[in-house]
Amino acid sequence: MSKLGTLGARLHRGEIGYDFVGKRKIWYAISILITITAILGLTVRGLNMGIEFQGGAVFTTQKHMTSSVTQAETYAQDASGHDAIVQKLGDGSLRIQIAGIDTDKSGQIKDQLAKDLKVDSENINADLVGPSWGDQIANKAWEGLAIFMVLVVIYLAIAFEWRMAVAALVALIHDITITVGIYALVGFEVTPGTVIGLLTILGYSLYDTVVVFDSLKEQTKDITKQTRYTYSEIADRSINGTLVRSINTTVVALLPVAGLLFIGGGVLGAGMLNDISLSLFVGLAAGAYSSIFIATPLVADLKEREPQMKALRKRVLAKRAQAAAKGEPLDAPASAVPLDDDEDDATPAVVGPRNQPAPRNRGRGRPSGKRR
Repeated sequence: MSKLGTLGARLHRGEIGYDFVGKRKIWYAISILITITAILGLTVRGLNMGIEFQGGAVFTTQKHMTSSVTQAETYAQDASGHDAIVQKLGDGSLRIQIAGIDTDKSGQIKDQLAKDLKVDSENINADLVGPSWGDQIANKAWEGLAIFMVLVVIYLAIAFEWRMAVAALVALIHDITITVGIYALVGFEVTPGTVIGLLTILGYSLYDTVVVFDSLKEQTKDITKQTRYTYSEIADRSINGTLVRSINTTVVALLPVAGLLFIGGGVLGAGMLNDISLSLFVGLAAGAYSSIFIATPLVADLKEREPQMKALRKRVLAKRAQAAAKGEPLDAPASAVPLDDDEDDATPAVVGPRNQPAPRNRGRGRPSGKRR
Protein backbone atom coordinates (compact mmCIF):
# COMPACT_ATOMS: atom_id res chain seq x y z
CA MET A 1 0.00 0.00 0.00
CA SER A 2 2.89 2.36 0.75
CA LYS A 3 4.33 1.71 -2.71
CA LEU A 4 0.96 2.50 -4.27
CA GLY A 5 0.79 5.73 -2.28
CA THR A 6 4.30 6.67 -3.39
CA LEU A 7 3.40 5.89 -6.99
CA GLY A 8 0.28 8.06 -6.76
CA ALA A 9 2.28 10.97 -5.32
CA ARG A 10 4.88 10.72 -8.09
CA LEU A 11 2.17 10.57 -10.73
CA HIS A 12 0.44 13.58 -9.21
CA ARG A 13 3.68 15.60 -9.13
CA GLY A 14 4.46 14.63 -12.72
CA GLU A 15 7.74 12.85 -11.93
CA ILE A 16 6.59 9.75 -13.85
CA GLY A 17 3.75 9.12 -16.26
CA TYR A 18 2.25 7.03 -19.03
CA ASP A 19 1.54 8.35 -22.52
CA PHE A 20 -2.22 7.77 -22.66
CA VAL A 21 -2.89 10.37 -25.36
CA GLY A 22 0.00 9.22 -27.53
CA LYS A 23 -1.40 5.68 -27.63
CA ARG A 24 -4.99 6.82 -28.08
CA LYS A 25 -5.43 4.91 -31.36
CA ILE A 26 -4.93 1.66 -29.47
CA TRP A 27 -7.61 2.60 -26.92
CA TYR A 28 -9.97 3.72 -29.70
CA ALA A 29 -9.50 0.40 -31.49
CA ILE A 30 -10.19 -1.60 -28.32
CA SER A 31 -13.32 0.42 -27.57
CA ILE A 32 -14.60 0.07 -31.14
CA LEU A 33 -14.06 -3.70 -31.02
CA ILE A 34 -15.92 -4.04 -27.70
CA THR A 35 -18.71 -1.76 -28.89
CA ILE A 36 -19.18 -3.72 -32.13
CA THR A 37 -19.36 -6.96 -30.13
CA ALA A 38 -21.98 -5.43 -27.84
CA ILE A 39 -24.06 -4.17 -30.79
CA LEU A 40 -23.90 -7.57 -32.48
CA GLY A 41 -25.05 -9.25 -29.28
CA LEU A 42 -27.88 -6.75 -28.97
CA THR A 43 -28.89 -7.26 -32.62
CA VAL A 44 -28.69 -11.05 -32.66
CA ARG A 45 -30.00 -11.98 -29.22
CA GLY A 46 -31.91 -8.88 -28.23
CA LEU A 47 -32.85 -7.84 -24.70
CA ASN A 48 -34.77 -10.09 -22.36
CA MET A 49 -37.35 -7.52 -21.32
CA GLY A 50 -38.97 -8.06 -17.96
CA ILE A 51 -42.65 -8.32 -17.28
CA GLU A 52 -42.78 -4.65 -16.29
CA PHE A 53 -41.97 -3.66 -19.88
CA GLN A 54 -43.96 -6.18 -21.93
CA GLY A 55 -46.87 -7.03 -19.65
CA GLY A 56 -47.96 -10.36 -18.20
CA ALA A 57 -48.73 -11.93 -14.84
CA VAL A 58 -46.85 -12.94 -11.70
CA PHE A 59 -48.26 -15.80 -9.63
CA THR A 60 -47.08 -16.36 -6.05
CA THR A 61 -47.92 -19.62 -4.33
CA GLN A 62 -48.29 -20.46 -0.67
CA LYS A 63 -45.33 -21.23 1.59
CA HIS A 64 -43.42 -24.51 1.76
CA MET A 65 -44.24 -25.85 -1.67
CA THR A 66 -43.10 -29.40 -2.42
CA SER A 67 -42.97 -28.92 -6.20
CA SER A 68 -39.56 -28.17 -7.69
CA VAL A 69 -38.71 -25.17 -9.88
CA THR A 70 -38.43 -27.38 -12.97
CA GLN A 71 -41.86 -28.90 -12.40
CA ALA A 72 -43.42 -25.47 -11.85
CA GLU A 73 -41.88 -24.16 -15.08
CA THR A 74 -43.36 -27.08 -17.01
CA TYR A 75 -46.80 -26.56 -15.46
CA ALA A 76 -46.73 -22.81 -16.16
CA GLN A 77 -45.67 -23.25 -19.79
CA ASP A 78 -48.33 -25.87 -20.40
CA ALA A 79 -51.02 -23.71 -18.81
CA SER A 80 -50.12 -20.46 -20.60
CA GLY A 81 -48.39 -21.50 -23.80
CA HIS A 82 -45.57 -19.02 -23.03
CA ASP A 83 -42.13 -19.28 -21.46
CA ALA A 84 -42.16 -18.93 -17.68
CA ILE A 85 -39.56 -17.87 -15.13
CA VAL A 86 -39.89 -19.59 -11.76
CA GLN A 87 -38.01 -18.66 -8.58
CA LYS A 88 -38.15 -20.37 -5.22
CA LEU A 89 -38.27 -17.77 -2.46
CA GLY A 90 -36.76 -18.04 0.99
CA ASP A 91 -39.99 -19.15 2.67
CA GLY A 92 -40.44 -22.01 0.20
CA SER A 93 -43.07 -20.30 -1.93
CA LEU A 94 -42.82 -20.12 -5.72
CA ARG A 95 -42.82 -16.97 -7.82
CA ILE A 96 -44.02 -17.80 -11.35
CA GLN A 97 -43.57 -15.03 -13.91
CA ILE A 98 -45.22 -15.34 -17.32
CA ALA A 99 -44.69 -12.47 -19.77
CA GLY A 100 -46.66 -11.63 -22.90
CA ILE A 101 -49.95 -13.28 -21.94
CA ASP A 102 -53.41 -11.78 -22.19
CA THR A 103 -54.44 -10.62 -18.73
CA ASP A 104 -57.99 -11.84 -19.40
CA LYS A 105 -56.67 -15.41 -19.36
CA SER A 106 -54.93 -15.02 -16.00
CA GLY A 107 -57.82 -16.59 -14.10
CA GLN A 108 -57.78 -19.68 -16.32
CA ILE A 109 -54.00 -20.00 -15.95
CA LYS A 110 -54.27 -19.57 -12.19
CA ASP A 111 -56.84 -22.37 -11.89
CA GLN A 112 -54.73 -24.71 -14.02
CA LEU A 113 -51.61 -23.97 -11.95
CA ALA A 114 -53.53 -24.66 -8.74
CA LYS A 115 -54.67 -27.99 -10.16
CA ASP A 116 -51.17 -29.01 -11.30
CA LEU A 117 -49.48 -27.86 -8.09
CA LYS A 118 -52.23 -29.48 -5.99
CA VAL A 119 -53.13 -26.40 -4.01
CA ASP A 120 -56.27 -24.33 -3.63
CA SER A 121 -56.73 -21.56 -6.17
CA GLU A 122 -57.23 -19.07 -3.33
CA ASN A 123 -53.68 -19.76 -2.11
CA ILE A 124 -52.19 -18.37 -5.33
CA ASN A 125 -51.89 -14.59 -5.64
CA ALA A 126 -51.92 -13.09 -9.13
CA ASP A 127 -50.39 -9.68 -9.97
CA LEU A 128 -51.23 -8.47 -13.48
CA VAL A 129 -49.27 -6.01 -15.60
CA GLY A 130 -50.93 -4.71 -18.76
CA PRO A 131 -48.84 -4.25 -21.94
CA SER A 132 -49.81 -0.57 -22.23
CA TRP A 133 -48.43 0.13 -18.75
CA GLY A 134 -45.21 -1.67 -19.71
CA ASP A 135 -44.89 0.52 -22.81
CA GLN A 136 -45.31 3.62 -20.69
CA ILE A 137 -42.55 2.48 -18.36
CA ALA A 138 -40.19 1.84 -21.30
CA ASN A 139 -40.97 5.22 -22.87
CA LYS A 140 -40.41 7.03 -19.57
CA ALA A 141 -37.07 5.27 -19.17
CA TRP A 142 -35.89 6.40 -22.62
CA GLU A 143 -37.18 9.94 -22.01
CA GLY A 144 -35.32 10.12 -18.72
CA LEU A 145 -32.12 8.92 -20.37
CA ALA A 146 -32.44 11.49 -23.19
CA ILE A 147 -33.10 14.35 -20.75
CA PHE A 148 -30.11 13.28 -18.68
CA MET A 149 -27.84 13.34 -21.76
CA VAL A 150 -29.05 16.79 -22.84
CA LEU A 151 -28.55 18.27 -19.38
CA VAL A 152 -25.07 16.76 -19.15
CA VAL A 153 -24.02 18.29 -22.47
CA ILE A 154 -25.41 21.72 -21.53
CA TYR A 155 -23.73 21.71 -18.13
CA LEU A 156 -20.32 20.62 -19.42
CA ALA A 157 -20.48 23.11 -22.30
CA ILE A 158 -21.09 25.93 -19.80
CA ALA A 159 -18.72 24.76 -17.04
CA PHE A 160 -15.89 23.72 -19.38
CA GLU A 161 -16.25 23.91 -23.18
CA TRP A 162 -18.16 22.22 -25.97
CA ARG A 163 -15.28 19.86 -26.86
CA MET A 164 -15.30 18.42 -23.36
CA ALA A 165 -19.09 18.12 -23.53
CA VAL A 166 -18.84 16.16 -26.78
CA ALA A 167 -16.12 13.89 -25.37
CA ALA A 168 -18.14 13.21 -22.21
CA LEU A 169 -21.23 12.41 -24.30
CA VAL A 170 -19.26 9.94 -26.43
CA ALA A 171 -17.93 8.29 -23.26
CA LEU A 172 -21.45 7.97 -21.81
CA ILE A 173 -22.83 6.44 -25.01
CA HIS A 174 -19.83 4.09 -24.98
CA ASP A 175 -20.67 2.97 -21.42
CA ILE A 176 -24.38 2.50 -22.14
CA THR A 177 -23.75 0.51 -25.32
CA ILE A 178 -21.31 -1.87 -23.63
CA THR A 179 -23.54 -2.42 -20.60
CA VAL A 180 -26.69 -3.04 -22.67
CA GLY A 181 -24.77 -5.29 -25.08
CA ILE A 182 -23.45 -7.44 -22.25
CA TYR A 183 -26.98 -7.67 -20.88
CA ALA A 184 -28.07 -9.04 -24.25
CA LEU A 185 -25.19 -11.53 -24.41
CA VAL A 186 -25.71 -12.78 -20.85
CA GLY A 187 -29.48 -12.91 -21.20
CA PHE A 188 -30.31 -11.28 -17.89
CA GLU A 189 -33.80 -9.86 -17.57
CA VAL A 190 -34.21 -6.11 -18.01
CA THR A 191 -36.24 -4.74 -15.11
CA PRO A 192 -36.72 -1.32 -13.48
CA GLY A 193 -33.73 -2.27 -11.34
CA THR A 194 -31.67 -2.41 -14.53
CA VAL A 195 -32.73 1.12 -15.43
CA ILE A 196 -31.76 2.32 -11.95
CA GLY A 197 -28.37 0.67 -12.35
CA LEU A 198 -27.82 2.33 -15.74
CA LEU A 199 -28.61 5.80 -14.40
CA THR A 200 -26.30 5.17 -11.44
CA ILE A 201 -23.32 4.19 -13.56
CA LEU A 202 -23.88 7.18 -15.86
CA GLY A 203 -23.55 9.50 -12.90
CA TYR A 204 -20.43 7.69 -11.70
CA SER A 205 -18.81 7.75 -15.14
CA LEU A 206 -19.57 11.45 -15.49
CA TYR A 207 -18.07 12.18 -12.07
CA ASP A 208 -14.82 10.42 -12.96
CA THR A 209 -14.62 12.27 -16.29
CA VAL A 210 -15.30 15.68 -14.73
CA VAL A 211 -12.46 15.16 -12.24
CA VAL A 212 -9.96 14.74 -15.11
CA PHE A 213 -11.51 17.62 -17.07
CA ASP A 214 -11.25 19.96 -14.09
CA SER A 215 -7.55 19.16 -13.71
CA LEU A 216 -7.04 19.66 -17.44
CA LYS A 217 -8.83 23.00 -17.37
CA GLU A 218 -6.66 24.30 -14.53
CA GLN A 219 -3.40 23.20 -16.15
CA THR A 220 -4.18 24.63 -19.60
CA LYS A 221 -4.80 28.20 -18.47
CA ASP A 222 -2.64 30.55 -20.58
CA ILE A 223 -1.21 27.53 -22.38
CA THR A 224 -0.34 29.58 -25.47
CA LYS A 225 1.99 31.82 -23.42
CA GLN A 226 4.56 29.03 -22.98
CA THR A 227 6.52 26.87 -25.40
CA ARG A 228 7.44 23.90 -23.23
CA TYR A 229 4.45 21.59 -23.61
CA THR A 230 1.71 20.85 -26.10
CA TYR A 231 -1.94 20.43 -25.19
CA SER A 232 -1.74 16.66 -25.54
CA GLU A 233 1.22 16.48 -23.15
CA ILE A 234 -0.64 18.50 -20.53
CA ALA A 235 -3.68 16.27 -21.04
CA ASP A 236 -1.42 13.30 -20.29
CA ARG A 237 -0.32 14.97 -17.09
CA SER A 238 -3.94 15.51 -16.05
CA ILE A 239 -4.76 11.83 -16.58
CA ASN A 240 -1.67 10.66 -14.71
CA GLY A 241 -2.34 13.09 -11.86
CA THR A 242 -5.80 11.62 -11.23
CA LEU A 243 -5.03 8.03 -12.27
CA VAL A 244 -4.55 6.49 -8.82
CA ARG A 245 -7.60 8.31 -7.50
CA SER A 246 -9.72 6.91 -10.34
CA ILE A 247 -8.40 3.39 -9.76
CA ASN A 248 -8.98 3.57 -6.01
CA THR A 249 -12.55 4.85 -6.29
CA THR A 250 -13.37 2.28 -8.98
CA VAL A 251 -12.01 -0.66 -6.99
CA VAL A 252 -13.78 0.47 -3.81
CA ALA A 253 -17.05 0.78 -5.74
CA LEU A 254 -16.66 -2.55 -7.54
CA LEU A 255 -16.01 -4.64 -4.41
CA PRO A 256 -19.51 -4.38 -2.87
CA VAL A 257 -21.13 -4.61 -6.31
CA ALA A 258 -19.15 -7.80 -6.99
CA GLY A 259 -20.46 -9.15 -3.69
CA LEU A 260 -24.02 -8.48 -4.82
CA LEU A 261 -23.44 -10.04 -8.23
CA PHE A 262 -21.46 -13.18 -7.39
CA ILE A 263 -22.62 -13.90 -3.85
CA GLY A 264 -26.08 -12.37 -3.62
CA GLY A 265 -27.11 -13.22 -7.16
CA GLY A 266 -25.08 -16.33 -7.90
CA VAL A 267 -25.11 -18.15 -4.57
CA LEU A 268 -28.39 -16.97 -3.08
CA GLY A 269 -30.17 -16.88 -6.42
CA ALA A 270 -31.79 -13.46 -5.91
CA GLY A 271 -32.99 -12.31 -9.32
CA MET A 272 -33.45 -8.61 -8.54
CA LEU A 273 -29.89 -8.43 -7.21
CA ASN A 274 -28.66 -9.83 -10.53
CA ASP A 275 -30.54 -7.16 -12.48
CA ILE A 276 -29.06 -4.27 -10.54
CA SER A 277 -25.59 -5.61 -9.77
CA LEU A 278 -24.71 -6.68 -13.33
CA SER A 279 -25.48 -3.24 -14.77
CA LEU A 280 -23.54 -1.60 -11.94
CA PHE A 281 -20.53 -3.91 -12.25
CA VAL A 282 -20.16 -3.60 -16.03
CA GLY A 283 -21.04 0.08 -16.05
CA LEU A 284 -18.58 1.07 -13.31
CA ALA A 285 -15.72 -0.73 -15.05
CA ALA A 286 -16.63 0.73 -18.45
CA GLY A 287 -17.03 4.21 -16.94
CA ALA A 288 -13.57 4.16 -15.37
CA TYR A 289 -12.09 2.94 -18.67
CA SER A 290 -13.85 5.57 -20.79
CA SER A 291 -12.92 8.50 -18.54
CA ILE A 292 -9.22 7.62 -18.77
CA PHE A 293 -8.80 6.11 -22.23
CA ILE A 294 -11.60 7.72 -24.25
CA ALA A 295 -12.84 11.08 -22.94
CA THR A 296 -9.58 12.95 -22.29
CA PRO A 297 -7.69 11.65 -25.38
CA LEU A 298 -10.72 12.65 -27.47
CA VAL A 299 -10.62 16.16 -26.00
CA ALA A 300 -6.92 16.37 -26.87
CA ASP A 301 -7.72 15.27 -30.44
CA LEU A 302 -10.35 17.96 -30.82
CA LYS A 303 -8.21 20.69 -29.23
CA GLU A 304 -5.15 19.89 -31.35
CA ARG A 305 -7.22 20.76 -34.44
CA GLU A 306 -7.49 24.39 -33.34
CA PRO A 307 -5.18 26.88 -35.14
CA GLN A 308 -3.80 28.13 -31.81
CA MET A 309 -2.92 24.61 -30.64
CA LYS A 310 -1.35 23.80 -34.03
CA ALA A 311 0.79 26.93 -33.79
CA LEU A 312 1.74 26.03 -30.20
CA ARG A 313 2.80 22.54 -31.26
CA LYS A 314 5.01 24.00 -34.00
CA ARG A 315 6.66 26.39 -31.53
CA VAL A 316 7.24 23.62 -28.99
CA LEU A 317 8.75 21.25 -31.56
CA ALA A 318 10.87 24.06 -33.06
CA LYS A 319 12.25 24.97 -29.64
CA ARG A 320 13.08 21.34 -28.88
CA ALA A 321 14.78 20.93 -32.27
CA GLN A 322 16.81 24.05 -31.63
CA ALA A 323 17.81 22.80 -28.17
CA ALA A 324 18.79 19.43 -29.62
CA ALA A 325 20.96 21.09 -32.28
CA LYS A 326 22.80 23.07 -29.60
CA GLY A 327 23.21 19.98 -27.41
CA GLU A 328 21.08 21.47 -24.68
CA PRO A 329 18.83 19.24 -22.53
CA LEU A 330 15.39 18.78 -24.01
CA ASP A 331 12.18 19.58 -22.18
CA ALA A 332 10.53 16.39 -20.98
CA PRO A 333 6.85 15.81 -21.72
CA ALA A 334 4.29 16.98 -19.23
CA SER A 335 3.67 13.45 -17.96
CA ALA A 336 7.25 13.21 -16.73
CA VAL A 337 8.09 16.70 -15.38
CA PRO A 338 6.00 19.07 -13.26
CA LEU A 339 4.49 21.90 -15.29
CA ASP A 340 6.22 25.26 -14.71
CA ASP A 341 4.07 28.23 -15.69
CA ASP A 342 6.52 30.97 -14.78
CA GLU A 343 8.92 31.23 -17.72
CA ASP A 344 9.57 29.33 -20.93
CA ASP A 345 13.23 28.68 -20.28
CA ALA A 346 12.94 28.07 -16.56
CA THR A 347 15.06 25.24 -15.24
CA PRO A 348 13.23 22.15 -13.99
CA ALA A 349 12.56 22.00 -10.30
CA VAL A 350 15.04 19.96 -8.26
CA VAL A 351 13.42 16.95 -6.60
CA GLY A 352 14.64 16.28 -3.08
CA PRO A 353 16.37 18.42 -0.41
CA ARG A 354 18.95 20.99 -1.46
CA ASN A 355 22.07 21.48 0.67
CA GLN A 356 22.94 25.17 1.06
CA PRO A 357 26.65 26.00 1.65
CA ALA A 358 27.26 27.52 5.06
CA PRO A 359 29.02 30.94 5.19
CA ARG A 360 32.67 30.79 6.10
CA ASN A 361 33.92 31.98 9.50
CA ARG A 362 30.35 32.39 10.73
CA GLY A 363 30.34 32.07 14.51
CA ARG A 364 33.76 30.41 14.51
CA GLY A 365 35.07 30.08 18.07
CA ARG A 366 31.92 31.55 19.56
CA PRO A 367 29.37 29.11 21.07
CA SER A 368 26.50 31.53 20.67
CA GLY A 369 27.45 32.43 17.12
CA LYS A 370 26.95 36.16 17.83
CA ARG A 371 29.39 38.88 16.78
CA ARG A 372 30.96 40.97 19.50
